Amino acid sequence: MNVNTNYTTIMSLIGEQTRAIMLDTLLGGQSLPAGELAYIAGVTPQTASSHLSKLIDANVLLVETNGRHRYYRLASPEVAQLMELIAAVTPPVRVRSLRESEQMKKVRHARTCYDHLAGRLGVDLTKSMLDNGLIEVESPTDFSLTSQGHDHFRQFGIDFSVIKLGRRVFARRCLDWSERYHHVGGLLGATLTSALFERRWIERVEGLRAVKVTDVGRSGFREFFGLDVKEIIKA
Repeated sequence: MNVNTNYTTIMSLIGEQTRAIMLDTLLGGQSLPAGELAYIAGVTPQTASSHLSKLIDANVLLVETNGRHRYYRLASPEVAQLMELIAAVTPPVRVRSLRESEQMKKVRHARTCYDHLAGRLGVDLTKSMLDNGLIEVESPTDFSLTSQGHDHFRQFGIDFSVIKLGRRVFARRCLDWSERYHHVGGLLGATLTSALFERRWIERVEGLRAVKVTDVGRSGFREFFGLDVKEIIKA
């Protein structure tokens, strides 16, 4: 059997260490300049530019121009999902210092996977929505929103019946690499996560793609989703 050359090309492209570091950094859904990506990956700006050009040509990254500045981000949720799936089947990262250990705890506790919530918080929230009948497993790859879920989210201020789906999957079952369980992705996960940021239930942790739950969020998760967030990670 012949191996699809496009498959091998993309795997070798994202498997290179410098590019993999850049992609992992962008998994939080943010857009970053080449200089910052070069610093994080530990390479020169010229080397970073070469790697970024290859990722753009392969439709893995997109670049946006703002004045004289260029910002890079993942091209689609599918790229983020691919990176998460790869992380789910790779051996755990060896922690080499107390600082790395603390950072890993924060990332595992709660983080963004592109534009939706992941980590233990994302998985616990998904389990809570399943247990409370707000969502259900529709297929091996997707969740669906129940009629009770529609009513519940309207009370939360989100009416999914009037939100246009477009080409995006509504509620993807996204395998969480750290929890080895599915969290909610797709339009539902992205819309909900955006609302959590707007209500300041969660906030980004500077320098990481981790997020922390605020005191307001801890009360909100308990009241609206029946979820007791036992640990609040401090930035």
